[in-house]
Amino acid sequence: MEVLKINGVEKQFPAGQLPSTVAELLKQLGIEAATVVAEVDGQIVEYKKFLQTQLCSGQSIELVRFVGGG
Repeated sequence: MEVLKINGVEKQFPAGQLPSTVAELLKQLGIEAATVVAEVDGQIVEYKKFLQTQLCSGQSIELVRFVGGG
């Protein structure tokens, strides 16, 4: 099993099925990339770098979603 800690909660992935990038993780979680700010191991990842930012087991990811309202 491979593990990512997402917003403080460990999420397990079967071996070989860990998302390889931030963009792939968001797709698996059903989150629209344009509506989220991502932080990987304490470093903010710019939206334009979601496709290039590689993930590996054991990393900590924080996802903050923008919600419209008034």
